[in-house]
Amino acid sequence: MTATQDAFHPDAGQSSPDEQARLAAVRRYRILDSAPDGAFGRIASLAARIFDAPMATVTIVDSDRVWFKAAHGLKDMSETSCAPGLCASAILHSGPYVVSDTRADPRATVHPLVRSCPAVRFYAAAAITTADGHRLGTVNVLDTRPRHPTPGQLEALEDLAALVMDELEVRLSTLRTVAAERERRTDAERLARTLQRTLLPPALPLVPGLDAAAAYHPASVDEVGGDFYDLFPLDDGRWAFFLGDVCGKGADAAALTSLTRYTLRAAAIYNPDPCTALANLDTVLKGEYQGSTPRFCTAVFGVLDALADGSFAVTLAGGGHPPALALRADGTVEPISTTGGQLIGLLPDPHFVGTTTRLAPGDALLLYTDGLSEARTAGGAMLGEDGLARHLSEHPAQGADALLAMLHTLFTDLGTGVSDDTALLALSVPLVPLGTTDRPVQENR
Repeated sequence: MTATQDAFHPDAGQSSPDEQARLAAVRRYRILDSAPDGAFGRIASLAARIFDAPMATVTIVDSDRVWFKAAHGLKDMSETSCAPGLCASAILHSGPYVVSDTRADPRATVHPLVRSCPAVRFYAAAAITTADGHRLGTVNVLDTRPRHPTPGQLEALEDLAALVMDELEVRLSTLRTVAAERERRTDAERLARTLQRTLLPPALPLVPGLDAAAAYHPASVDEVGGDFYDLFPLDDGRWAFFLGDVCGKGADAAALTSLTRYTLRAAAIYNPDPCTALANLDTVLKGEYQGSTPRFCTAVFGVLDALADGSFAVTLAGGGHPPALALRADGTVEPISTTGGQLIGLLPDPHFVGTTTRLAPGDALLLYTDGLSEARTAGGAMLGEDGLARHLSEHPAQGADALLAMLHTLFTDLGTGVSDDTALLALSVPLVPLGTTDRPVQENR
């Protein structure tokens, strides 16, 4: 369609429903004022070569300007006005728009690109049109001399405009996918945090004569881990505790964690012997997942018994779990081995072995999952159980809270070397007995 067929009115359309819908489409593609892009630049360059013209552009028509997404042969120019005669008139037509000689066209002759540099004499454009019929802008060819394009050139110009539209659709789809993924991750993170909180006790109870603290260090904020711990009273005045790690991540691990935690609690009611509690858990896991992929866990289960001298007798049993560490008042670190402990829920006839130790005033007991011992140091080496014990002996901390604060610093120093979730449970006997006076319940950190 030639310029003489255009019925453009410069004051019309800006507030019409059709124009508002077109501008909404422009905003939908989020192209305005975006960074220069090689794909659109190549389209402009190709248009110039097809027409053997010095200038070509890919433009988007905004409410008060024509913005150049790409410009070939037009230096230091990023936009022009919405004056009629060129781009602003071209978007009113579905077919090619041609001004063979701008000086012979009353609308184009006053356009800034015609009146001043680069003094355009020839203009041809094809509209960039959405699937729902909105014309976002144009692919344009400009020359400083009058000319008449061939039908083949105009057909190619329309194809280039369609390529621009295809590229915009791909980019919009990508933006929507990224936004949906970001929203999904946000929802997943929120769900993971909520679910993780339900799998761990909200607070540790106050144990007379003992300091207790726990911490959970997730390796990922959007995935539920399988680490767990608990501390609770038994009917005979003793206290039971456990800490462990189930196989896997996500919803399956969460279900297994919940089953494991409440099974151990229930087992302790009937028989708090640590070996018996782990054996009961082994039986439950095998029964629950019979005929399916085996699900297993590692765990340490213990019982605390307060003694008259202010110390605690500790009975422990482990199932495939790293040994608990006793931090003595004199600074030594002693692994409390449960040799013979095996993975829970996996082997046909596991053998659980118990051991006993004593926590005197000034002593502490640390239970941890393997996210800590398997973390990598700055040099790439695994921290390991020996490395952890060495670190604890080199950085003595008095009390459960101080111990976990020191380990928090270690986690920070290890940074990306920590690739798995870690649960920590620290139990310490103060040098001065705490007595049974009321104190606030200790919150997990």
